[in-house]
This record gives sequence, structure tokens and C-alpha cells, in this order.
Amino acid sequence: MKSSSLVCLGFCFVFVLNGCLGQIEQQGGGWQTQQQQQQSRHYQGQSQCRIENINAQEPNRRVESEAGVTEFWDQNNEQFECAGVAPARYIIQPNGLLLPFFVNAPRLVYIVQGRGMSGALIPGCPETFHSIRQSVQQLRGRSQQQGGARDQHQKIRSIRQGDILALPAGVTHWLYNEGKTPLIAVSLHDTSSNANQLDRQLRKFQLAGSHQTQTSSYQQRVQQRQQARGQQQDVPENNIFNGFNVETLAEAFGVSTETARRLQGQDDQRGNIVFVEGGLHAIRPQQGEEEEEQEQRYRTTNGLEETICSMRLKQNIANPTRADIYSEKGGRITTLNSQKLPILNFIQMSAERGVLYQNALYAPHWNLNAHSVMYVTRGSCRCQIVGNQGRQVFDGQLNQGQMLVVPQNFAVVKQAGNEGFEWVSFKTNDNAMTSPLVGKTSVFRAMPVHVLMNAYQISREEANRLKYNREQETMILTPGSRSQVRASA
Repeated sequence: MKSSSLVCLGFCFVFVLNGCLGQIEQQGGGWQTQQQQQQSRHYQGQSQCRIENINAQEPNRRVESEAGVTEFWDQNNEQFECAGVAPARYIIQPNGLLLPFFVNAPRLVYIVQGRGMSGALIPGCPETFHSIRQSVQQLRGRSQQQGGARDQHQKIRSIRQGDILALPAGVTHWLYNEGKTPLIAVSLHDTSSNANQLDRQLRKFQLAGSHQTQTSSYQQRVQQRQQARGQQQDVPENNIFNGFNVETLAEAFGVSTETARRLQGQDDQRGNIVFVEGGLHAIRPQQGEEEEEQEQRYRTTNGLEETICSMRLKQNIANPTRADIYSEKGGRITTLNSQKLPILNFIQMSAERGVLYQNALYAPHWNLNAHSVMYVTRGSCRCQIVGNQGRQVFDGQLNQGQMLVVPQNFAVVKQAGNEGFEWVSFKTNDNAMTSPLVGKTSVFRAMPVHVLMNAYQISREEANRLKYNREQETMILTPGSRSQVRASA
């Protein structure tokens, strides 16, 4: 009798457990299934990386708006095509709002300067931020509140200099500058991701606003093909509502046709970054930076209760206390991967922020499993990149605001200038790995001395110097005597 009761109890437990897991799967499982499908990058139709020379790139397209500027790099440049990425930069003036939009690829956004607030609108997630004051008034039965709209919305995140935002493909995003200086954000889109099932061109879908038409080289090629076929080329200038019928919009939203026309923004000449008179008012908790950092530091996940709705989408990588590698005289390196920010496992991207002091070197190394797209945030450096067959593809100076792609497995070395060098690198793998040629964790340190002697036809003493001269340093190399002489000169 007891055994049959235990069997029945066991079946009940399994039934309840399956039901609970089914609820979890309904909330986040769809996203997790996509996550498993995105473990490899989308290579169908990918162009070959036939790179002979690499050049430092600056934006080649500029779109001005009422309260800021949007800048784009040429994604058809061979180095961006090789990496399968498309970069953009947003400069938002104080009280400026980057209107909601979504794109066809996952992206990382780095806040270079300023502070503000950000919204990532994920479909199916609840409106967890709401006004308590209005709810209390409703509970008291005030008639004027019954007909009013409740102020509820999804989570808003405060952003500041050094923050990285991770955004899946198709997720609507907006930014607001609540500081007194321009907010600068650099965004890198991984157009080669499996999440992008269109072509590899970055496609931006505005939910509001419009912008002046500036055709890219890709759009120009499309225009030429359409003109050859006798077709009329129409480059969209407005948001996605502009393509719908006004009456259909009015019926769908339950509003007047005048409001529907406002949605279309046909006469809106402000662009995609607009001024907010009196500042933007939204519901959000007041939380100090120290409390936020402590929460992020000690928060762990078990893979069950953390769904896409509750995942952290940002982390600050400018805080010196979070450095993974630190040299008192050389600088510091901070990496951000899916071990630290689990959402990166979903979008298959990661980031690195580096600070080199005067004349310090970032050791010669290569990226094992990712392309690296480097953006200079301050200072300058001399950078050298070498591809297979020992061919040098870049040897030049990188300055603030420039961008450079280091393809997978290409060897690279950077040496800071007299004013130091700071950068952020976006990488096309959620756990990007590097292999240094010099230092404590280098391939030379891992080789037997006799292998080095025979490989380079050198004496044992010289081989030991190669192996152990920088044995106390990892990745960041302090300036040697030659650098000090050059700096004094």
C-alpha cells in the first residue's frame, strides 16, 4: 500500500514539474530555442575575406536631425564585409530623444560619453513599471481617473559612460540624453547572425520620425537596377506606419484619422532624434550607481527563473575595479562575455575595453574564434596587423573616432602614443578568445626551449630570453628602453 502511494506521489511530482517547465518554456523557451540555433554565425552567401590592405575607417554618411546626428560607416567596405558587421554612431544633444526603431541584426551599443535612459521593448514581456500614485487614485474610485490612461511601461535602464547594451535582432530600442553634454553611442550590428534572415545589409525600421534621404552605395546599386528596368525608385523616408492605409491604422488603434496621420509622420521634419521640451518624464526607480554595481556583481543565474524578460541587457566596462588585466605602469583590459552577461550568449557577441598608458604595448596576439572591430575612444596608437603568409595588411596610426577591423586569426599589436590610448572592441563571438605571442600566457612560454632553438636557429640563451623576458606580464607590456628613448626624443 505504501509503495503504491509512493508511486502515485512520484507520478504527481513528474506531472507538476512538467507543467512548471512548460510555463517557463512558454515565457522564455522560444527565445532559448532561437539561442540554440544561433550558436554558429550565418555564412550563407558570405563574401570571402580577401583582404590585401586594411585602412582606418571613419563614417562616410551623416544624417542630421533636430536634436542630433546619426553617422554610418560604409558597410560595403571589404573589412566590414569580411567581418559581417555594420557600424553606426549616434550623437544626441541634451534633452534629445532617439526615436524608437529596430533593425534586422543583433547589436552591441557602447556609451562613449554622457548619460541618459534607455528602453528595450521586448514583445511578450510585462509592463513592470507603473505609477503607484495613479493606481491609488483609481482604487479610491476617482471618476477622472477611470477614463484616463494608466502610465505603465516596460523596464527603463539608466545608462552612463562605459555601459554596453546588448540588443537582440528586431527588438525596439530608444535612447534619451538627460545629461548636460552630448550623449555619444557607438553601435555595431552583426548582420551575419542567424537572427538576420534577410540579406547582409543593415535595415533600419523606424517606429516614429523621418529623416532626410541619403542613399548608400548599396541603395545606389538597387536604384540603378530599377532604373534599368524602367521602375521608379522610391527610397523610404518615413516610419513604417507611412506604408499603411490611414483608415486601417485608425481602426486598428481605435483612434481618429488625424491621430493616424500623426503616426505616419508625413509632415514631421524633425528627423529621428528630436528635442523633448521640459525633459522626458518616465517611471523608474532611483538607484545609486554603487547599489547597481553591487547587484550586478553578486547576481547569479540558474537558467530557470531568468527569462529574456528579466535578463540584464547592460553592464559597465569602464570601471577600473572590473579590470581583468591590470598593469600599474601599462594599463588595463576589461572583457565582457556571456559568462558575465548571459544575454551575450543569445546574440553571440562580446566586447573588450582597453586603456594603455603612454607608450605601453598591447602584446602581439590573435583572436582565435572571432573578428574584432575596434573603435578608438581616446588618444592614439600605432597599430600593425599581419595576415596569413606573413603579409602586413595594416601599419599606421589610429586616432579618436576611427574604427578598424582585425579579422579572425590575423596577428595584431598596438602601442600607445604619448597621450595614451583607449578603445572598445566589439567581437563576433560571445566568448571571444585571444592567444598572445608574448608574456606569461603566450605560445612561446608554452613551447619547449629546444623547439624555439630549432625553429629560429638561435642559441639556448636567446631562446630563454624569448620565453622568459616578459614572464611577469600578461597582455599589457610596459614600455621598454627603446620606447622611453623615443618618448624623450
